Parts: sequence; C-alpha cells; structure tokens
Amino acid sequence: MIILGIESSCDETSAAVVEDGKRLLSNVVNSQVDIHAEYGGVVPEVAARSHIEVINPVIRQAMREANVSWNDIDAIAVAYAPGLIGSLLVGVLAARTLAELHNKPLYPVHHVEGHIYANFITDSTTPDLALPSKQPTFPMLALAVSGLHSQLVLFENHGDYRLLGETLDDAVGEAFDKVARMLGLPYPGGPAITAAAMNGNPHAYTLPKAKLSSPYEFSFSGLKTAVLRSIQREVGVDHTFPSHELPARLNDVQRADFAASFQYTAVKTLVDATKTAVEEFAPASVVIAGGVAANSELRRQLSNQLPQPIEYAPISLCTDNGAMIAALGYYHAQVVKPTPVDEVTVRPSLSMLDTVWNQ
Repeated sequence: MIILGIESSCDETSAAVVEDGKRLLSNVVNSQVDIHAEYGGVVPEVAARSHIEVINPVIRQAMREANVSWNDIDAIAVAYAPGLIGSLLVGVLAARTLAELHNKPLYPVHHVEGHIYANFITDSTTPDLALPSKQPTFPMLALAVSGLHSQLVLFENHGDYRLLGETLDDAVGEAFDKVARMLGLPYPGGPAITAAAMNGNPHAYTLPKAKLSSPYEFSFSGLKTAVLRSIQREVGVDHTFPSHELPARLNDVQRADFAASFQYTAVKTLVDATKTAVEEFAPASVVIAGGVAANSELRRQLSNQLPQPIEYAPISLCTDNGAMIAALGYYHAQVVKPTPVDEVTVRPSLSMLDTVWNQ
C-alpha cells in the first residue's frame, strides 16, 4: 500500500511517499528556518504564507522522486493536529482537495504520533540513509520530545497506548530555544546549543532538576530560570538586568560552559524518566522521536543508561517530515476507515489520547 503523507504543522512543508509503512520512496522537506531565524522563532502568519507558496511544488516533487503517479497512490495521510492553525490549514486543505480530485481515501493523523512512527521506516530507495535495521516491537516505550512536546508514551500495539507523563510547562525544545537566546546563540536553539556545548564543560555550573510527584512528568521552566539567574550572577548583575543584554557580557568559555551544563541537565531529566519507565514496564523496545531526538547528548546518555540498545531514526526523519505522516497513515489504514473529506478539520491543540483511531 502506497501512502502520500503531507506535513505542515509548523515551519516545514513536507510531502513523502511511503510503501507499506516501512519503505521510504521519497521525502521532500521545505524548511523555513532561515526565514524565522531573523525573528528568533516561528512567526505563525509568516509560516502559513510560506506553506501556501510551496505546498503544491513540494507534493509534485515528492511524487516525481518516488516515480509514482496518482494511479499508484492508494491513500493520503495528513497531519491535522496539533500545531499552528494557519500552518495546519494549508496541509489539510491541500490533502482534502487532492483526495477529492483523485478519489483517494484520506487519513488525518496526529503530528506527535507521526514522529514516533518515523522509527518504523526501515527501508529506503536512498541507499545511504542510515535507518533502523528492524521495526520496533510491542510493548514499546516512546519518548517524544520537540519544541512543543515532551511526552512518555507506552504502546501496547498500534493505536493502543497510554500517556505516562508529559511536560507541565515548557517543552524541552522550547527551553533549548529560550536558553539559546539568553546565550546569544542563533535560532533554532537545539543545534546551536549542541554545537556550543562541544567546547564546554557540562559540570561547570550546577543546575537543578525539577522535583515532581510523578517520575514521568517533566518541567523545564525552573531549569530555564536557573540558567538565567546563573548567567546574571556570573556576569555580576542582579535579577532586574534584561536577559537580552546578557549575551554581550559573556565570553566564549562561559557561553560554551552554560550551553553544556544546560544541555546535560535537560537531557538527564529526560533520560532519568525514560530509565525509570523501562525499569517499571520492561518494554520490548524503546524509541525516541521529535526534533530533540536528533540531539547527540540525548542519544549518548540513553545509550549509556538503558539496558537494551536503541536504533535511532536518521536526523532527517527526526525533524518534521512527511514520511512519518505517511508511515502512520499506513497503520491507520489497517485499523480505521478513512475520514470523509468534508469532515477533516484542523485540531491545533488535540491530545494524542483523542486522535481519530481512539474515537
């Protein structure tokens, strides 16, 4: 079964073609990072306009690279939740139009769940793409971490899962972006902090981990504030000093040490929760998903702390992409009926627990 996947939930416009939920035929991504870097973060109106400009060319290119026609496409999957409402609308309207025009079944899927299903792609027509050697097996523990989400989810099977815990405030990717801004590092913050941390000492500054009632919940707001106060002390100013003026007071060594110390503590927070869940639930496999899954320190700590080895999805499938949507769409198609085209609407704040195949 060949699925066309469409992703436009934030600032990447992507389309991909995936066969049987595991074989990648194409994956085209148009990133808006350079556009939003000027503003230090994603501007929703700008993102939506950019999606409108490129959505059709991206879909055409994905089909051309996969060497398929509309006669070959069995169904369309589209990210309908969660995300920026304007961005989601562009992808959903494109998918609805194409499904109606070409008489294809349409499957709306959850963006965060899609990130997890990037780990099910094990084969590709691109020979140099380093993919997992086999698909995850159930029960599966998934750590989903990105700019908007930090969740631990236990899967018993496709569509059968429960949320163990999630962030109570900032997502870890959001914390990376905000700390990067304090340090005078460019957007997006995750890659910038990782690069700076390579020259820093992760133990130069002692930063706190949040103490919460559940071992599977996360909080990064306090860590972010602790970094701010530590920088202010380091450069000799009080708490009233504006954070946007702090970068000019830091030297390169301090900046690298703060980046390394923050990254180490943020990642340790994620890894400790994952390790506790592994010990309690003994999953057959563990996967990490989302943009922060590309973080090398997260991969290093997980590999050192968990008893079983983890096979990681390639970096290109960790950030937002259509391949993960197409892969998830295939598994939806095995379980649920397609949604009537005129009933597919965007759900910007929808929880994974309320997705189409859980209704």
